[in-house]
Amino acid sequence: MSGPVVRFAPSPTGLIHIGNARTALLNALFARKERGTFILRLDDTDRARSEERFAEAIKQDLAWLGIPPDKTEKQSARLARYETALEKLRGMNRVYACYETEEELDRKRKRQLGRGLPPVYDRAALTMSAEDRAKYESEGRKAYWRFKLDHRVVRWNDLVRGEIAIDTTSLSDPVVARADGTWLYSMSSVVDDIDMNVTHVIRGEDHITNTAAQLDMFDALGGKAPVFAHHNLLTLPGGEGLSKRFGSLSIQSLREAGQESLAIAAAAVLTGTSLAVEPVQTLDALAEKIDFKKISHGPARFDPADLDALTAKTLHGAAFASVADRLNALGVGGGEKLWLAVRGNLARLSDAKEWWAVVSAPMASQIASEDCDFCKLAETLLPAEPWGEKVWDEWLAAIKPVANRKGRELFHPLRIALTARENGPELRALLPLIGRTRASARLRGEMA
Repeated sequence: MSGPVVRFAPSPTGLIHIGNARTALLNALFARKERGTFILRLDDTDRARSEERFAEAIKQDLAWLGIPPDKTEKQSARLARYETALEKLRGMNRVYACYETEEELDRKRKRQLGRGLPPVYDRAALTMSAEDRAKYESEGRKAYWRFKLDHRVVRWNDLVRGEIAIDTTSLSDPVVARADGTWLYSMSSVVDDIDMNVTHVIRGEDHITNTAAQLDMFDALGGKAPVFAHHNLLTLPGGEGLSKRFGSLSIQSLREAGQESLAIAAAAVLTGTSLAVEPVQTLDALAEKIDFKKISHGPARFDPADLDALTAKTLHGAAFASVADRLNALGVGGGEKLWLAVRGNLARLSDAKEWWAVVSAPMASQIASEDCDFCKLAETLLPAEPWGEKVWDEWLAAIKPVANRKGRELFHPLRIALTARENGPELRALLPLIGRTRASARLRGEMA
């Protein structure tokens, strides 16, 4: 038996943000855990707002997050299939033509609200005569199409929320095709899920009402409905939502700010669950944490400031092999020894450039005048090469009885002389990387 088939279906109308990434990651990592298939399905039927540059940006963002899709589909390539489905529903009297303008519908909704009624479409178009239709057509109006819901209670067992029941009499018949011939998400999504054998639909809780209507469509089109899982949505600490259109916390901007992709993935997946938001070193490890029952029913409050700490912690535990190519691209040498020496002091990977320069590039002396004699004494006591891993301890053991110093009075002048920094990685690890020649010159106050 093959594994599950899931899909991430963004519209390419802007850059995806960390909230969108939550949905993408939950789908991709669920598929990875269960050895299934992850489809990127671009919902690009809105010709006015969909742009190829955003489609490409979405692909790049998913690749950077480590979840490139197994397959990519575009709804714009499937328009004929939607027309066939609409024709089938016409023959079943499950769709009907409507002619109201947006202004007329808005006035109707306001009247209903004013009378204390829910603003549900009243199915007035179903009572139109042939003369009414001819009149609208003569005015230049073109029909848009609504799916006629089979008024009943729709039930499903949601993987996140358990048993859900929605009475579709409380819903407006959803528009499936606009007057300009373009398609809306409601029906095209169902057609795609049927044709692509999607087994699980994992998406935000803002789609719960859509699911009730879409389950009705699955029945009408004779397709097998997938299993649904509606996760909570990421919000800012004050409860504000995230917006794709305005680039709020876009994956692209987070990448450019130097955040680690694994930190973003951990924050996106684990926030709003009963699990701790903590760093992971592989997506496989994060996939093992996927458990829909552990997703909260309340908001998933996400503080962007927490990403800085999560990125740092991710780097502090990262193996050299996982960052080697990126360090090389930054021009950072020193191999695994440098990485293990400096990773615990990094806030961003790019910070490694500073420490590579400390051990490999000429540096001006920063020795305080009162420490000049001490540093010159320490220089005369530097052990001969070759240096092993214990050279720092051997050197200190030689300095202490002669200089009669200890603690900060002993260590700090050496750190300043060798690195020109007040703080940083342990000198025990840095000294062998600096080397005897460079260390000797720096202790004498020379550029080295």
